[in-house]
Amino acid sequence: MSAPAPLRARRALGLSRGARDVLTLMTLPLLAALALPAAFAGGGTRRWFGGRSESQRAEAQAAKDAAAAAFYELDTAQRDLRISIETITAVDDSPAARRAVSDFEALGRRIDEASHQYITAVDAHDLDHDGLEASAAAQARSELTAAKDELGRVKGDLDRFEQGLGPLLGKAETQLARLAPSVERARQALLAASNALDGVRKSGLKADDLAARLAALGPELTKLNQGAGQHGVPETLERAERVSREAEAVRAEAERLPGRAAEIDHRLVSLRTRAQALTTRSGQVEPVLSELRRRFSAACWQDLQHVPEQAAENVRQAELKLKEAQAARDAQRWPDATSLLSTVRALLNHTDEAVSAAGDRLRRLNAVAKDPQQEIDRTRFAIRDAQRLAMAGRNTPDPRHARPLDDSVGRLDRAIATLEGRHPDYWHFLTETEAVRQSVARVVSQIREERGGGV
Repeated sequence: MSAPAPLRARRALGLSRGARDVLTLMTLPLLAALALPAAFAGGGTRRWFGGRSESQRAEAQAAKDAAAAAFYELDTAQRDLRISIETITAVDDSPAARRAVSDFEALGRRIDEASHQYITAVDAHDLDHDGLEASAAAQARSELTAAKDELGRVKGDLDRFEQGLGPLLGKAETQLARLAPSVERARQALLAASNALDGVRKSGLKADDLAARLAALGPELTKLNQGAGQHGVPETLERAERVSREAEAVRAEAERLPGRAAEIDHRLVSLRTRAQALTTRSGQVEPVLSELRRRFSAACWQDLQHVPEQAAENVRQAELKLKEAQAARDAQRWPDATSLLSTVRALLNHTDEAVSAAGDRLRRLNAVAKDPQQEIDRTRFAIRDAQRLAMAGRNTPDPRHARPLDDSVGRLDRAIATLEGRHPDYWHFLTETEAVRQSVARVVSQIREERGGGV
């Protein structure tokens, strides 16, 4: 719409003919007084209104009033719709939103054209002119009616366009409704994180890494305070949610820090005690190996002969790492302390397993050397139990089950044969029987799965 149009339109929205008639009647006594001497002087009085001309004038004025009302409605609708478009563009940059803006601009050009037609019709006809001819009044009425109809058609198109904006406008208004609460949550999260850090520092903990993470959010808070008008609604929403998450993480870690420090202190004491105990146990491995060498063949113990040296080295490494962990804890480098303690624990677990393996080996070898039949019976029972399961409800076993079970029988027989001779390899016998039982267990599991957990 051209710039002068609203001003010219407001001029066009003047008093109606009827209102001006009231004003004219109020001034008639004065005019009559002024005209009376002229009448007595022989001058005539002129007729103010004609019949048909006055009727046409009234119709033209009515058409002008109707066109003015249509213009006002269209102008108001355009203003309201512009607010909706601005709401959408503030939030949405999708193709649909850009298309809506383009369509609104096209409608704006049509509104300008219709408004120009209306203003031109108003300016072209002075309905207040006393000598207005009936034909001129009729032409004015025709042009003003046409302008009103065009304004109405454009208003209808504008209304339909507004209805189509519903989804876009709803989405935009939803995001705008989220904006203020999201920004406020971010501010509150930052405040809570700052308070949590203050509490941690009062307890004697530095929490420098958390303080640095919180300080890094300062520029983000500045942008939030600058508002969505400068940075955009979607960007501000995303920033507020990110700040909330990161500030909440800082707060949570700060609140956990005293407990984390206490846990590290407890682990330092516990692992130090465990390392000392393993040092004592490692010293007991050599006598165990000595007995294994004296009573059993080399195949039964040669994989254990490096356990004492390896255990001592592992404990030494664990004690060094414990000192490093203590230094990290004193410097309040919590991630480093935690990582070092995990290394210490892994070293001690490995050492514990190796030291325990030597004593367990001697115990199992003593048992099988004294009575190998117990191990044989245990393994045969497992095979027979699996065979009964494989035959349950069948006349002949499934080859997929029978074959590995038959192989297990042969493998057990061969393991028993290794016990003959002057220096039986008891360890090989034990590992073989264990392997046979594992193979049988796999067959049993397969059968049960195929039968749906039946027999």
